[in-house]
Amino acid sequence: MEPVYGTVIQLARLTWRIQGLRITVMGVENIPTTGGAVVAINHTGYLDFTFAGLPAYLQGRGRKVRFMAKEEVFAHRVTGPIMRRLRHIPVDRQDGAASYDEAVRRLKAGELVGVYPEATISRSFEIKQFKTGAARMAVEAGVPIVPHIVWGAQRIWTKGYPKKLFRPKVPITVVVGEPIEPTLPTPELNNLLHSRMQHLLERAQEHYGPHPAGEFWVPHRLGGGAPSLAEAARMDAQDAAEKAARRAQRAHPAGASEQ
Repeated sequence: MEPVYGTVIQLARLTWRIQGLRITVMGVENIPTTGGAVVAINHTGYLDFTFAGLPAYLQGRGRKVRFMAKEEVFAHRVTGPIMRRLRHIPVDRQDGAASYDEAVRRLKAGELVGVYPEATISRSFEIKQFKTGAARMAVEAGVPIVPHIVWGAQRIWTKGYPKKLFRPKVPITVVVGEPIEPTLPTPELNNLLHSRMQHLLERAQEHYGPHPAGEFWVPHRLGGGAPSLAEAARMDAQDAAEKAARRAQRAHPAGASEQ
């Protein structure tokens, strides 16, 4: 029994009601009732994981997803103790071997582990190129991958835009796809996962309703104001270069004496 996790979920659902969110979940039957599985999630905003954990908990399943999240979240004085108490998995982006091994151990122990194959938020709100971690975990642990798509959460809080947490009153759609068994080599499995999630994304968008032209949260492909995949990739590359420069500056500050 994990009363804290259950309490957090109930508080989250109460918060969603207060915010006026209208949440639709499709494909709950695709969540395995027992055994480990990789829960692969698209990444459009900072709150994706809160909605992606809902299908496993619904319809009497009561299963809990252990999300892999960047180490900085665990270091925060408020979120850190909560993340540790809920047994989520910290990820050091400079050296992820330990978190990968822990995720595989959890999967083999029969747990659900939540992973963002895109690694970082997609500014285009399209499916970016995948890292291979989700596929490698599934193959090594011998468990299926269950693809999840969350759509609409980017309207509440995403990268580069102000958060709108107070009564945003937006619809959120969560679509769960059929489990993908790890019967292919990692590269092929990764490609299949990408294809399935692209299909699920389009299904979620069709179900969601109007996507007004020019809106920041609407993909370029649908006439929205979001950058294209190529434009978003250039923005990500610029961000990565700036972060690398800041790390180098901290490691070797100007004027520091050489040993």
